[in-house]
Amino acid sequence: MNAADTGTRKFFATCPKGLEYLLVDELKVLGAAEVHEALAGVHFSGGLDAGYRACLWSRLASRVLMPIAEFAAADGDALYRGALEVDWSAHLGADATFAVDAVGSTQGVTHTQFAALRVKDAIVDQFRERDGERPSVDTEEPSVRVNLVLRKGQAILSIDLAGAPLHQRGYRLGKGLAPLKENLAAGMLLRAGWPAVYAAGGGLVDPMCGSGTLLVEAALMAADIAPGLRRDYFGFLGWRGHDAALWKTLCDEAQARALAGAQALRPVFVGFDRDANVLREAVHNAQYAQMSGFIHLGKQSLEHLHRPQELSAPGLVICNPPYGERMGSDAALVDLYRLLGTKLKSEFPGWRASVITSDENLARAIGLRAEKKYQLYNGALECVFLNFEIAAADAPKPEPKPLSAGAQMVKNRIEKNYRHLRKIAAREGVECWRVYDADLPEYAAAIDIYREHPRSGGAPIDWLHVQEYAAPASVDETLARTRLRELVRAASEALDVPRERVALKQRRRGKGGEKYGNLDQRDEFIEVGEGGLRFLVNLWDYLDTGLFLDHRPLRARVRELAKGKRFLNLFCYTGSVSVYAAAGSAAETTSVDLSQTYLEWATRNLAVNGFGNTRHKLVRADAAGYLAQHSAMYDLIFVDPPTFSNSKSAADFDVQRDHVGLLQLCGERLLPGGVILFSNNYRRFKLDEAARSGFEIRDISVATIPFDFERNPRIHQAWELKKK
Repeated sequence: MNAADTGTRKFFATCPKGLEYLLVDELKVLGAAEVHEALAGVHFSGGLDAGYRACLWSRLASRVLMPIAEFAAADGDALYRGALEVDWSAHLGADATFAVDAVGSTQGVTHTQFAALRVKDAIVDQFRERDGERPSVDTEEPSVRVNLVLRKGQAILSIDLAGAPLHQRGYRLGKGLAPLKENLAAGMLLRAGWPAVYAAGGGLVDPMCGSGTLLVEAALMAADIAPGLRRDYFGFLGWRGHDAALWKTLCDEAQARALAGAQALRPVFVGFDRDANVLREAVHNAQYAQMSGFIHLGKQSLEHLHRPQELSAPGLVICNPPYGERMGSDAALVDLYRLLGTKLKSEFPGWRASVITSDENLARAIGLRAEKKYQLYNGALECVFLNFEIAAADAPKPEPKPLSAGAQMVKNRIEKNYRHLRKIAAREGVECWRVYDADLPEYAAAIDIYREHPRSGGAPIDWLHVQEYAAPASVDETLARTRLRELVRAASEALDVPRERVALKQRRRGKGGEKYGNLDQRDEFIEVGEGGLRFLVNLWDYLDTGLFLDHRPLRARVRELAKGKRFLNLFCYTGSVSVYAAAGSAAETTSVDLSQTYLEWATRNLAVNGFGNTRHKLVRADAAGYLAQHSAMYDLIFVDPPTFSNSKSAADFDVQRDHVGLLQLCGERLLPGGVILFSNNYRRFKLDEAARSGFEIRDISVATIPFDFERNPRIHQAWELKKK
């Protein structure tokens, strides 16, 4: 299926993992349409100018791909035939050069080099047969670079508009000992809030600047200079569909903005490094980027760091210190991180600071509490990026106001609950549990404890997840906000968890009634334990965290029943029940959900527990559609549908209206002696008599309510169904 030659086109911009949400925002500002994130990239659409703008202006993207064909590729021959059906003369001539990059795999094609070769053969054979001559291969700077993605039996062919990775801005010749890619550096600066700091009059200091990438990227950003403006090669320049007039217009506009931005740019960029050789690289890079007049560089070790006197307004200290992965050892670096924390506190009061590291133990050695943490990847290396607010040295810490009578009462209740429930939690090995559930109606929220196990080791860390319930219309909104603030403070004090480790979901009144306000987009996951297994949860970005705490006994029941069974998990969410089934020695598991985000999350949950093999399948599909269209049979089926769903990808679903048909479809896929576990959290749900046809049904709701939800037993209902 070839893409249309004119009009709206589809694009996919790749980026380092952890930068997807930032890239979504960036592409929207650039005028892209239908923008939505995927793993390590973002889909968007628009005219050809949308692809050009992304190549020219994106500080975060690695490549910009324009799909031209998608087809089934069960094996190498099918891949060849599919590629042969593309009219390659629309993209390059016989006198041009080309290259093919391949990523991914499918069952019949597992080697990327072989896959790229089959596509190359198809292109060459088509030209030979049509013209009697063929284009040449050039892997360095081809006229056209073709990108092939293989996944789940499908092949996607795209024109790589970037041609070469977009992080290669053209200014960096040397790379230092532990280089940051330019787009990761830009992502760090955006996460650190650098544009706002600069707009407020602040400057930037990098005390371990290496080859100066953070400094140059910060200057280019502040000067509104397009990161691709000084590149002399893009993948579309030799492409037959290239619109040279459009490209010139965009470049002229960017050139005018760059000139105006450079004229207004303030020289507020300061970098130091103790390595003279690396510092020379930084000097050269600043020169090649035409930013040397704005960046001050000096040879200096961290011990002698002081706030530059010319930077009077509060600014940003940002750095990429050694992690121990490439340089030195962790033991030798602890003192360096401690010194960094000491210098930040003594020399930069009132400033902001940001640090990236792959080791959270080193991060803790800084001695500052992070205001925010983000998961980023420096290449394949998983890192944590921390933002700090450095307290002003001359600002005495205000004494906290005494708690109100109501706040003291709720604090006492939380302490009482905790003393009682923690004993049960410890006895049962439970590390994530509900400590408060609107026990006092005036303080209407649920409070859950999540115990993080840092992947870099170290002691567990407690987090709180506070979710506000809808207040009655008779309650004044200002009063409700005050009570919520009091509840958060009371919980923080009662459970000894600092405010920065409290994730708060607040409701807002508006059209359509109560709903949650804007959620964060931190893309930050913590690893927690349950039942001897590990799960990734996100406390900030979604209404739910990725782990339904009230389903703990249901998950344990699945593990007990799963041994040797073929297990199906419908509406699988983040796959936690599938992880339990795998841990219970299920013969195989199949997890079905419409959300690609949740399926990728489920993949990570399976992988972190060592269940990453082919026995554990993940399927993107509507649950009812999957049951109707597939003939596979199962011994154990877990069904936990939402109360209501109106996804664009499937028909509307209402659990009360549609559960009978759903359960009947499950019954058709159930092997003799098989079991269906059906659950939902719709409080007014009634199991229809028609659902009982053909089943022996047992209500197991009471047995599946965990100890920390006994105060709210209506949290869910559950049934066990067996074929008669």
